[in-house]
Amino acid sequence: MGVEFLKGHGTENDFVVLPDPEGLLDLTEERVRVLCDRRRGLGADGVLRVVRPDFGPWFMDYRNADGSIAEMCGNGVRVFVRYLVDEGLVPAGEFTIGTRSGERRVVAHADGTVTVDLGRALVTGTGTATVGGSAFGGVAVDVGNPHLACVTEVPVGELDLEVPPGYDPVLFPHGVNVEFVNVLADGALRMRVHERGVGETRSCGTGTVAAVASWLHGSGQRTGKATVDVLGGQVSVVVEEEGATITGPAVLLARGELDQAWWDAL
Repeated sequence: MGVEFLKGHGTENDFVVLPDPEGLLDLTEERVRVLCDRRRGLGADGVLRVVRPDFGPWFMDYRNADGSIAEMCGNGVRVFVRYLVDEGLVPAGEFTIGTRSGERRVVAHADGTVTVDLGRALVTGTGTATVGGSAFGGVAVDVGNPHLACVTEVPVGELDLEVPPGYDPVLFPHGVNVEFVNVLADGALRMRVHERGVGETRSCGTGTVAAVASWLHGSGQRTGKATVDVLGGQVSVVVEEEGATITGPAVLLARGELDQAWWDAL
């Protein structure tokens, strides 16, 4: 027997899902890097390992494409939830999952979308990102992981995000996800994102929450809601005092088995 896997995405932010209820897989950084490589492996923005602890809810062990461990992934949670429901491990509706940012309430809707309560979106300060020699002022937002969300009038489609944006390492000692945001209308945003440990992705769930929090902060508001257009589709975000939610699609598109000899050789 080889290693079971599935492939899925949330607004085209794609993941390899590794069912491992007993926690037996030795998921090394090298294995994650190769799995996520679009030539050497299956190709993905990250890996979701599905673990069932002795106590508590199903746990999402999320790794970035470079093998590093991440605290939270809003799009990944939706794919994780879709797997649990489709496999009959939990019933559709509202339940709780575990993450490195703590337990998160989720709702699996009948239409295939998933709502995730990501906890409070905490504005922690301001910072500057640089792209192509230009500086963009932004708002630092903690959504269980660090973000620098920059609302700008420069069309985000014109930015070159192949090179990681510059940022203040003193402000973000563990790296940061950087969002560039255009306001299309009141309650309608467009975003591109460069994720730490990955590069530019088609979407970032926690990043859309950071984008909305940054927009609200700049408008003198603490709560509100907006749709966010990303390269891979659209999500809906609600930011409230007690927490923020994101609602969007989650798709599982393939399943198979990794060759055991290939896995063991990594």
